[in-house]
Amino acid sequence: MAAFPRSAPCWVDAQLPDLEAGKRFYGGLFGWTFRAGDAAEGACAEALSDGKLVAALAAKQDGRMPTAWGIYFATDDIVATVALIRQEGGQVITEPVRVGRAGVLAQAADPGGAVFGLWQAGDRSGFEKQNEPGSFCWTEVYTRQKDRVDAFYEKVFGFRGTDLGEPGTGESSTDHGEPGTGAAGPVESGSAESGTAESGSGGAGASESGADFRMWSPEGTEPGPGTAIGGRSVITDAFPAEMPSYFLSYFAVEDCDAAAETAVGLGGRVSAPPFDIPYGRMVILHDDQGAEFAVLQHPVS
Repeated sequence: MAAFPRSAPCWVDAQLPDLEAGKRFYGGLFGWTFRAGDAAEGACAEALSDGKLVAALAAKQDGRMPTAWGIYFATDDIVATVALIRQEGGQVITEPVRVGRAGVLAQAADPGGAVFGLWQAGDRSGFEKQNEPGSFCWTEVYTRQKDRVDAFYEKVFGFRGTDLGEPGTGESSTDHGEPGTGAAGPVESGSAESGTAESGSGGAGASESGADFRMWSPEGTEPGPGTAIGGRSVITDAFPAEMPSYFLSYFAVEDCDAAAETAVGLGGRVSAPPFDIPYGRMVILHDDQGAEFAVLQHPVS
C-alpha cells in the first residue's frame, strides 16, 4: 500500500484498561475482528473491517494514562518532525521508537496540550480502509489556545487553514463534501443547537454560532472544503477550566441512530442524542471504559 501523504491522518488507536473488554465493545459496535499486533510495549490488538486494517486497541501500561483514542499523522522524517515540534512550542512525550518492521512512532502535544502521534511508515503505511462504514473518517482538535495552535500545525505539518465563514465555506455553500474525504468538520456548525453544548463533550467546542472552526488542508493543496482532512475547534468558557485540549476522531457508520443504540447496549453512553449536520448525521459516544469518539452517517447521495 502506498505511503500516506505527509501530515495526513494515517492511524488511530485506543489506550484501554481492559483490552478484552475493548475488543468485545468495538467488535459489537463496528463488527471489527481482531488479531494480535505489534506494539512499542504491552499487549495490542489490531482491528480489521472486511479484513482490512482500520485501528488498534492497546492495553494501558500505566493507570495514570488517559483512556482515549489517539490520532497519528504521517511523516517521512520523524526525527525532523519531532525537532520542529519542539521548535514551535510543542512537547515531545515519546521519542521516536521503532515498532518492529511496521514503522516508527512518536507522541507529542501541541502548545495547548492536545496529544497526537506521528507515524513514519516502514512495512505498514496505516489505514487499509477509511471513509467507509466501520473505519476512520475525520479528526479535529479542541483547544483554548487557537492562535498558538493554528500557527503550530501550519508550521509543523504545513496545514493550510480555512476559517468557517470565508467564501464557499458557510452552510449556504453547496460544496460541502464529506468529513475525511475533503470537507469541513462535522461539528463546525449546529452542535450547540443540537444539545451537545450541554453534554460536556468536546463536540460542542465550537462557539454557539458554530463560527469558530478552522478546516485543515494539506500543504500543496488549495485550502477549502474540497481538500480538508481535519479541523480545529475551540473549547469555550462554557466548559470547566480543567477540561483538557484533545483530538476527537470520527468513524463512519451506516446508521448513526442504530450505532448509538448498540453502543448503549454494549455498556457505552451517548453524550447527546444523534443530530443532523450538513455532512450527514452524527453522535458523540463513550465506550464502556470511557474513551470518547464520534460516529458519522454520511448522507445518501
